Order: sequence, then C-alpha cells, then structure tokens
Amino acid sequence: MRRIVTFERVSTDGYFARPDGSLDWAVPDPELDRDAVSAIPRFDTILLGRRTFEMFEMAWRPAEGAAPSDEDPHEPGRRSDEMRAMGRMIDEATKWVFSRTLAKPTWRNSKLVRAFDPREIEALKRSPGKDVIVFGSGSIVSALTEHGLIDEYQIIVCPVLLGRGRPWLDGASRSSHLALQETKAYRSGNVMLRYTRRGEM
Repeated sequence: MRRIVTFERVSTDGYFARPDGSLDWAVPDPELDRDAVSAIPRFDTILLGRRTFEMFEMAWRPAEGAAPSDEDPHEPGRRSDEMRAMGRMIDEATKWVFSRTLAKPTWRNSKLVRAFDPREIEALKRSPGKDVIVFGSGSIVSALTEHGLIDEYQIIVCPVLLGRGRPWLDGASRSSHLALQETKAYRSGNVMLRYTRRGEM
C-alpha cells in the first residue's frame, strides 16, 4: 500500500501562505533542504491544488532541453544543488492537479482531476508505485484529512508570525489523533515535526 505524506511549511500562527498566496515569509534553510532532498527517492507522485501547481510550474518547469532551475523559490537569487534536485524530482514525478477551472495542463506527467473523489485516492494508494507527497495545497490537504487518507504529516514550523493568511487546514471537520514520530530543530529557527495518523477521536 502506498502512503500519502504531506509536507507543509507553516508560520508559527498556523498559516501556509499570505492572503495573496505568497510564500516570501518562509525562512530559507540549506540544512532543511538537504534533509528534504534525501527523501526524494521515496516518492514518484505529487498531489497539488491549482494554485500550488501553477506556482510550481512557474518555478520548476524547465524550458525545452534545459535542466530544472536551481533557484530557491523562497529566496530568489539563491541557488543550490538541492534546489536543482528538487526541481528534477518535481518535473519527473506524476503530478495530479485538482482544479475545476484549469485548462488541460501541458507540463509533462500531469493529470488533471476535476473533482476530489476519495475513492480515486484510495485506488491510487492501492496501485503499484512509490509513496505520494502533497506540497502546500491547503484545500487538498483538508479534503484528504477529512477522509483519513493522509498517513504522515511533515510540518515545518517557521519562526514567523504572519498575523493573517491562509489556514493550513480549513474545512476538515473530523478530529484525529496523531502520533509524534520525530522532531528536529534547525539553526535557522525552523522546527520539523513528523506525525503519523492514529485514528479518529
């Protein structure tokens, strides 16, 4: 059975984006980037909401015949081998984009899904392949959480208070128990929390 893992950067007050969707508040962290890249071989599929998909396409889709960008989308001008590796993984992975309004995507390995259907996600989890990751995409994380489909939550808490923004989870009505598996504090002030789902409360 494939597992679904969500990887989220959130502000200390619980937002994953500013009201306009921007991510310029995220604290850059080379050590965190190295840890994230070391997990790349676990995954071959990404689930994305429309806004996150469009942001990723702008940042990571390489021009024809070019290598993926090595620029950090959280810190324009900063380049690294880790960002290039992340861009390559995102470009090569199968990408499910959930949207009622998006035209047919032209980025390779992209599948347009018009409506969220938990049965389709359950079938994905039963299908052959590596694990599935969700980046950002608060509406998709909320829907997956509502149906108990996320196996692991990886949350990067950034040392920033936004005051207002887009809540990381918005619309999931069920309460769930989580089991803490790992914590790691970085010198940047970022803290990684890794939880697995235990069940309904």
